[in-house]
Amino acid sequence: MSDVTIEVKENGPFLVKGDIQLVDPDGNAFDTDKPAIALCRCGASGNSPFCDGTHRKIDFKSAPKAS
Repeated sequence: MSDVTIEVKENGPFLVKGDIQLVDPDGNAFDTDKPAIALCRCGASGNSPFCDGTHRKIDFKSAPKAS
């Protein structure tokens, strides 16, 4: 099992923690040398694929939890 966790933040981004490599569709790696990165889930970030906090400005609401 890897030492990577992905936390789904309510009404916010995916918080990814651990040793990961994130690549774009062309195979180019993003600089992810931080211990955690936040990936946009609302689709409105100006710094995609990373979260820039825009979800707060647009009042993004995550889908209800499955039961």
